[in-house]
Amino acid sequence: MNPCQMCKTADLKLAEFMKKSVRVETAFQREPKQAVKCGFGLQGVCCRLCANGPCRVTPDSPRGVCGADSDTIVARNFLRAVAAGAACYLHIVENTARNLKELGLGNYKTEIKGETTLDELVKKFDLKGEDSKHKAVALADRVLADLYKPRYQEMELVKKMALPARYENWQKLAILPGGAKSEVFDALIKTSTNLSSDPVDMLLHALRLGIATGLYGLTLSNKLNDIMLGEAKIRPARVGFRVVDPDYINIMPTGHQHSLFAVLQERLLSPEVKEKAQAAGAKGFKLIGCTCVGQDYQLRGEHYQEIYAGHAGNNFTSEALLATGGIDQIVSEFNCTIPGLEPIASEFMVDQVCIDDVAKKANADQLQFDPARATELADEIIDRAVNSYQQRRDQVEIQIPVEHGYDDVITGVSENSLKKFLGGTYQPLIDLLASGKIKGVAGVVGCSNLTAKGHDVFTVELTKELIKRDILVLSAGCTTGGLENCGLVSPGAAELAGDNLRAVCENLGIPPVLNFGPCLAIGRLELVVSELAEMLQVDIPQLPVVLSAPQWLEEQALADGAFGLALGLPLHLALPPFVSGSKVVTKTLMDDLKGLTGGRLLVEGDVTAAAQELEKIIIERRQALGL
Repeated sequence: MNPCQMCKTADLKLAEFMKKSVRVETAFQREPKQAVKCGFGLQGVCCRLCANGPCRVTPDSPRGVCGADSDTIVARNFLRAVAAGAACYLHIVENTARNLKELGLGNYKTEIKGETTLDELVKKFDLKGEDSKHKAVALADRVLADLYKPRYQEMELVKKMALPARYENWQKLAILPGGAKSEVFDALIKTSTNLSSDPVDMLLHALRLGIATGLYGLTLSNKLNDIMLGEAKIRPARVGFRVVDPDYINIMPTGHQHSLFAVLQERLLSPEVKEKAQAAGAKGFKLIGCTCVGQDYQLRGEHYQEIYAGHAGNNFTSEALLATGGIDQIVSEFNCTIPGLEPIASEFMVDQVCIDDVAKKANADQLQFDPARATELADEIIDRAVNSYQQRRDQVEIQIPVEHGYDDVITGVSENSLKKFLGGTYQPLIDLLASGKIKGVAGVVGCSNLTAKGHDVFTVELTKELIKRDILVLSAGCTTGGLENCGLVSPGAAELAGDNLRAVCENLGIPPVLNFGPCLAIGRLELVVSELAEMLQVDIPQLPVVLSAPQWLEEQALADGAFGLALGLPLHLALPPFVSGSKVVTKTLMDDLKGLTGGRLLVEGDVTAAAQELEKIIIERRQALGL
């Protein structure tokens, strides 16, 4: 294999390291081999629901054997994908709520670290409790009760969390979700063989799933994590492969379910565990951030500075990170743990552990998480990490490209820490928008992929175009991992911004891209936007705010996108979501939705054209507000 035959990446230091030092196959080498795509799959017109298929719709054969046309097939495929993505996020919030409840009951041996957030939610949801632990149980029970409702019963917390104008819009459109897990269940039924054939109904169901995903899987997951793991605090941090120190036993968690690591984090801080590392010849333990759970660690890094080394990169940097030889253990609990890690882990003798069977890897041991056994599980993981360190360190070559990354990334941004930074109110941000010093706000969020111009290429180039136009960028997800390692989340990036935004950034000492953390933090962006709308007494579709997931990757991203469209935000994608084979679906998403929720889908594969269109929308909204 020629390591030079690889897809492009915006991260030039990463590319240099991979070309010179990485001698194992990664997704960067596999992507060119998969460059030829199935045209039917790209358009979403392939159906394999029954044994008469797979059927592929063409102009000469416009219906499958059962009679389903392109509109039905595309809508079914799209709704199934959104349902799968919603299920992933709902799994996260379900486990997070269960962990909070077990903490409150005394079965999960960790402590409440976010009393402010706990009290905020207890007040918002009209709950009561004698003390913090009783409040935690009451809160968890309320969240779980909503998740488990039947579909014909509306989830009660939607009205308490949503902007009133949005709630009224959703109520008018009859897209208020019933029990979230039931919504997923019925979406699978609806899209099965010879059931629903109404594409518009299926798209409305996708919006219901988007609302459930956004308010529960995103927003509440963040809030519950804040309670258990600590609230975000703005601070400078290190990113890139430079965070890996071979003098330590290095553990790389992967996934999205941060609360599963609460006890592990605390055990790693204990004196007896530090002594274990030192007895093995290491200085101690370090957690290495990679994938979204790494972004979540980074968001709360103020609370774990002793053991959290920093965020190395996003999902598609993880294989190269493993190939440095500096990682001793992978602990996975959810997706973004790509299968390509498995042969590299074997090659470099890296111990693999899975703690949630939804993320069971082929050559990893399964140690199923149980809150009541969390301390025992943490100790087993630690002992395995020590053993891995002792067995592998004199058997593998370690090459850490210390020039990769930055030391001054600004992190810890949340809806609350940002408000605190601004003096306890978003009014300064509103004033900057009103004066035109900040033209508008763009959420550049979601995944990284290797197809939209290459690894992080579209994300980085679009972000540069937006900030050059005085548009402040808020980022959440794997996008941030790429933007961090390319320097756009460091204060020095202000020099790339337009004159007005640059002056704002230099005055405040901030970068033109604000890092909200993992993809779950898309829910935090919704909280910021909703509060801005509430302060201005307008609805979200009236704000000079746009959304882009330029390098969306997976079904979870489609569920995120459905939430953005339900919020009334214009949503840009660089790659279409496999719907172009249906005129009804594309027209509904790209045109008709604007008159329903206020949102609409924009598909644009050219960076400059995408930036121009997003800027145009922002200007139109400013003019409508009289700005």
